[in-house]
Amino acid sequence: QVQLVESGGGLVQAGGSLSLSCAASGSIFSFNAMAWYRQPPGKQRELVAAITNVGIINYARSVKGRFIISKDNRKNTVYLQMNSLKPDDTAVYYCQGVRSGVTSWGQGTQVTVSS
Repeated sequence: QVQLVESGGGLVQAGGSLSLSCAASGSIFSFNAMAWYRQPPGKQRELVAAITNVGIINYARSVKGRFIISKDNRKNTVYLQMNSLKPDDTAVYYCQGVRSGVTSWGQGTQVTVSS
């Protein structure tokens, strides 16, 4: 089973930027899609951004224009560049990969945006 490990979370002031990384233990080229989800305190996990193996990208309406998802197949890594951060972006961010009907999750990384 492929392992996904997120990094790059932390504390940032509103208006600032953070870049998250998701490193896979195997090739991400074989994944049908990879995505970033987040779970704000006391709320359900929600999709933030997703990218398919052919590069089709989808964003949640709340982050469109501020966040950018990308991937580097050679490094087996997916990224999430987060700009113009807001306190409402505070959450645990999870990396997800889907391959042949099997879903893998990372352990999550905390992002806290102070006002």
